[in-house]
Amino acid sequence: MAKLSWNEQFNIGVEVIDKAHAKLFRIVGKLMDHIENEANYQNACRESIVYLENYTMTHFSEEEEYMRAVGYKGYDQHKKIHDDFRDKTLVFYKKYLEASDYSPEIVRRFLGVLAGWLTGHIMAEDQAITGNVSEKKVYEELMETPVIASAVSQAMKEVFHLPVELADAEYNGRNIGKGFYYRLYYDIDDGGKVQLLIGVEKQLARRGAGIILGIAALNDPELVKNASLQVLEQFFHRMGKLFNSNTVYQLKKDEMLTKDEFREDFMTRYPCSMLFETRLGNFVFCAKKWKARTRKK
Repeated sequence: MAKLSWNEQFNIGVEVIDKAHAKLFRIVGKLMDHIENEANYQNACRESIVYLENYTMTHFSEEEEYMRAVGYKGYDQHKKIHDDFRDKTLVFYKKYLEASDYSPEIVRRFLGVLAGWLTGHIMAEDQAITGNVSEKKVYEELMETPVIASAVSQAMKEVFHLPVELADAEYNGRNIGKGFYYRLYYDIDDGGKVQLLIGVEKQLARRGAGIILGIAALNDPELVKNASLQVLEQFFHRMGKLFNSNTVYQLKKDEMLTKDEFREDFMTRYPCSMLFETRLGNFVFCAKKWKARTRKK
């Protein structure tokens, strides 16, 4: 299995938070060692996961205290991400692991999800606490293609650490090869709705997982898949913040699509449809925004 290692280039510059992130990766690394090297790994995994959960809650509390102390404007949404991870992701996988008696397959799946969630959260959310990634909402209308393209390119550079070029400002739905496809729905507090349709080639998705896993090509397909999807999910949710300046967005639903479902949905027309190129593959970003209809009394 791939060795998980903390990469100091993702330090946010707050010692207590950076040390906690590094420790979390060491704990996950020990979990990997347990499943690879211990005959009776189930008990070791059980104990390590309890320790991981307790330490994660301590870290979340410290991070939230720091955000409050510095008056971080994104505190409420950041805390919600922490709460969802604690109350949904961890709860689900703890039950899943127990039901499987900590089978190697399920432990690997959990490790992939965990590694990917930590990676994506640190790159897309924690870096924003100290201004290492842009939190400025740069446009209001979806038709401002040059501004949107610049914002998406910048977000991709921050997360994937790759040069990005806009290849087509009017993407027509052509095949981008094997990849992951997502559709996300957002509500905005002014009554607006935003829908994103996104496609990412697999090699580019692997980059997101490989950055912190520290290797160019991972040998464990299940770990790659789950880690990559978690990184991408954090990145996709970050895209919702680009659509409004002073309003609050709320992710209502996200779906993973097949290639055929992606193409079918694309044909429903997206006013904003762009294709981006990197040396590791293409990225499709489509969006539409509308006002919710109000019922007549």
